[in-house]
Amino acid sequence: MKNDAEKRRYLIGFSTFDTAQRVTDVLIIGSGASGLRAALEAAKWGKVTVVTKEGAPEGATALAQGGIAAAVSKGDSIQLHKKDTINTGQGLCNLKMVDIVVKEGVERTKELADLGARFDTCDGKYAFAQEGGHSRPRILRANGDSTGREVERVLLDRVRENPNIRILEQTFAIDLITHSNSCLGALIQNPQNATEVIWAKQTILATGGAGQIYRETTNPETATGDGIALAYRAGAKLQDLEFIQFHPTTLYIAGAIRALISETVRGEGAYLRTRDGTRFMLKYHKDAELAPRDVVSLAIVQELRRTGDTSVFLDLNHLDCKKMRVRFPTLTALLFSFDLDIAKDLIPVRPSAHYIIGGVRTDSWGRTSIRNLLACGETACTGLHGANRLASNSLLEALVMGERSGECAGRNLKTTAPSAPKRLEVEPRPRHDRILIRDVEDSLRSLMWRAVGVERKERTLREAKTLLDFWCKYVLAQEFANRQGWRLQNMLQVGRLVTACALWRTESRGVHHRTDFPQMDKKWKKHTIVSRITLQEE
Repeated sequence: MKNDAEKRRYLIGFSTFDTAQRVTDVLIIGSGASGLRAALEAAKWGKVTVVTKEGAPEGATALAQGGIAAAVSKGDSIQLHKKDTINTGQGLCNLKMVDIVVKEGVERTKELADLGARFDTCDGKYAFAQEGGHSRPRILRANGDSTGREVERVLLDRVRENPNIRILEQTFAIDLITHSNSCLGALIQNPQNATEVIWAKQTILATGGAGQIYRETTNPETATGDGIALAYRAGAKLQDLEFIQFHPTTLYIAGAIRALISETVRGEGAYLRTRDGTRFMLKYHKDAELAPRDVVSLAIVQELRRTGDTSVFLDLNHLDCKKMRVRFPTLTALLFSFDLDIAKDLIPVRPSAHYIIGGVRTDSWGRTSIRNLLACGETACTGLHGANRLASNSLLEALVMGERSGECAGRNLKTTAPSAPKRLEVEPRPRHDRILIRDVEDSLRSLMWRAVGVERKERTLREAKTLLDFWCKYVLAQEFANRQGWRLQNMLQVGRLVTACALWRTESRGVHHRTDFPQMDKKWKKHTIVSRITLQEE
């Protein structure tokens, strides 16, 4: 590998001649629902190694409260679910992917139950919840409001039982290793802080989202956009990064974590009110509190600007208090720790960054623009969600595309021969030990929240891009030989790309709202595609 431009894109210098090496058939980076489901499927064809930078159970999947959207209830249908998904996506849904995920999601959900998932029932039948944008109650849940934790538990148990799967925890993926537009595996740092190369015939990115680039987020500390940044540096195409979904109702108490309050709370009948008690959603959308998330988030932001308050409030006072405490045990316990009663007190909430709709561009089998590299889950962009994700379609997509990516990688093992170069050497970059990593990270998160949040406009987007370009040059040009530094570089790269795409799309569509271009524009009924080479439309 003698291409200097390709060498320069690695975060650290290394030599495969001097670095410890492993070999696997399929390498999966990430241990959420999509990665674990991919591992189970790929293990039918060969040996699988799952790399995760923290413990295997830690990630966004376990935090998902609402559930899995699936057309399995009486009175529902695949056609209705598809219609709701397409309506919410505002003209940008990939119709082929909508059809695949909604149809195959029914099977994947039933399969999950067969694997041991304990979904809530009522009178011996599944209990379904209602969420914004859905025309029917179709959200399967577990333990009231702990669905993600149950999904993670079941999949992780099955993965740990599988002799063909090995999990490497506390292991950080630094960069993908590529040659001639093919992925050969990854450079990783093990728990002992030593660098290793993992050669793989097939590699799957399943690292989750990027919410940590924002000051206010529901995402865990692990959601730093690693997979998107890895793919970008490797030369893969990314799609629709400007579409960041903000969850409308995040607990907002000074000093508290920004805990998600599930949309199913509003589905059970909770109202949104201003501090003076006014129920305001009725003037923004006919579905009021059950309008799509982009509508509710924007309405809250506008109400906060009008009133000067820091939050609006969820009100459950008119509902059966005993039923609400049983229905939402996790939320009830969280609120109790702040001396709030879910059924009696007004709950302060405001929007937070929740889900990155864009990501690594893939086809219907998870294949990216780089040979032997696949992606699934929140890291990927299949086009399913269009410009706005329908609530609880994310776990559904994770299961469907995890299975598809794992199957594709497994089948490809028959025709993919190891093609690792005999020796790869990358020169180390100059160091700059005076940079305060934490200070840059805090500044990044504040900048993204202020300039690339729920509302955006050209002036602040341009200012943000200028600053991010500067930070990327003076930070990304250095070698930070530790995980905090690599994490920051990934966050800066993703933040820069999100900002550039948001500046480029001069319209408002779905979760992307430009105050200087407030209307949807038919000429923008297309996707934004970005790579290390170019920014384009398609």
